[in-house]
Amino acid sequence: MLVARDSARLEAFATQLRDRHQVEVEVLPADLADPAGCAIVERRVAEPVDLLVNNAGIGGQGAFWELPLERLDQMLQLNVRAVMRLTYAALGPMTDRGYGDIINVSSVAGFVPSGRTATYGASKAWVTSFSEALSLELTGTGVHVSALCPGYTHTEFHDRAHINMDKLPDWLWLDADEVVAAGLRDHRAGRPVSIPGRQYKALIAAARLTPRWLVRAGSRETHRRFG
Repeated sequence: MLVARDSARLEAFATQLRDRHQVEVEVLPADLADPAGCAIVERRVAEPVDLLVNNAGIGGQGAFWELPLERLDQMLQLNVRAVMRLTYAALGPMTDRGYGDIINVSSVAGFVPSGRTATYGASKAWVTSFSEALSLELTGTGVHVSALCPGYTHTEFHDRAHINMDKLPDWLWLDADEVVAAGLRDHRAGRPVSIPGRQYKALIAAARLTPRWLVRAGSRETHRRFG
């Protein structure tokens, strides 16, 4: 089942999947940032599903007080509220059956403060914490929840958020296929948090051991050079 706002692109991708993999594909156009659209998907995932991937999300760059409040609210609706509601809708049937999987796509941005992306980073910190806590609550139920926390990945995400990434060095970029493979592998291994890429594993491990004032200083310098 594929969910997104653009029904034409959904249908094209569904046709590609059907032809390449000989599978049934259901298309469900919906805007998850809109409560009514989210409710449609909630009802569908409660039917139930075996695997739910909460991948929808938006970002934005700029000083918090200069960004449109409507954009920030939409970001929280999609990055936080939709994740919570779809997870809630799926978990009841999953726990009743005794099996099921949920992967919530978060970001390494949730581990460190970053100037000009305050709301986005905070929303992803919530997703990671939420998923990790659920993985504890669900111990012994047969249901597993994990957070997939990639770094910079080659997708349409930054273009849609109008973020210029020309200054970012090549070694920080990940391929989408690499991220998906790592996330599925870690989820199947029972890890509640997946951080794809050796470079990001090292960076986050260092950030966890570094005093917060030094992390903030590093974040400021990173933004000065590449932001």
